[in-house]
Amino acid sequence: MNLQRENFRMVRKLAVIAALMFAFGFALVPIYKSICEMTGINILALGDRNIPGATPSMPTNTQVDTSRTITVEFDANSQGPWDFKPAQRSLQVHPGEMATVMYEFKNVQNRRMSAQAIPSYAPAQAGPHFNKLECFCFSQYTLEPGEMKSWPVVFVIDPKLSKDVKTITLSYTFFEVGGKTPAAPVAEVTAPGHAGVGT
Repeated sequence: MNLQRENFRMVRKLAVIAALMFAFGFALVPIYKSICEMTGINILALGDRNIPGATPSMPTNTQVDTSRTITVEFDANSQGPWDFKPAQRSLQVHPGEMATVMYEFKNVQNRRMSAQAIPSYAPAQAGPHFNKLECFCFSQYTLEPGEMKSWPVVFVIDPKLSKDVKTITLSYTFFEVGGKTPAAPVAEVTAPGHAGVGT
C-alpha cells in the first residue's frame, strides 16, 4: 500500500511539474515580446508597434543612397578566339543598391578549353568600392567546343565612393588558363566626369 501511495504522489508531482512547464513555455512568447518592446533590442517586435500613419511593410535597405545615380558601363576583352560580351552595355544604380548583369561566353573553337576572367575598373579609385557578391571571375571554367554559357555578376557599389565619380567602367579580360596571363586593361580618363578603359 505504501508503495502505491508513494507512486501516486510521484505521479501527481510529475503532473504538476509538467503542467507548470507547459504554462511557463506558453507564457514565454508574450513575456519575450514585452521585454523586447521595452528594451528595443528586437527589430521584429518594434515593427509590430502601431505608428500613426505607418503601414505594415517589409523593412527597406536604409544603406541605399537614392540621392545619387551611378552609371556602370560593362566591357569585355578576349585574349583568344572566342565570343565574350556583356548582355547589356550599361546600367544605372544607386550606391548601396544590389544589381546584377549577365556576361555571355561561347567557345567557338573545335576543342575543349579552360579559361578565367580578370576584372579591372575605371576610374581606379572605384575598385575598392565595387563589391562583387557573385562573379564568374572567382573561378576557372571549362567549356566544350561550341558550348555557350551565361554568367552573372552581382554587385553593390559602396556609398562611401566619392561623389565626384558618376560613371564606372567594369571591364573583364577573358584568357585561356595554361597560356600566358595577360595584364589587366589600363584605365584612363577619356573625358572629364567620364572614364573609359584602354584596350
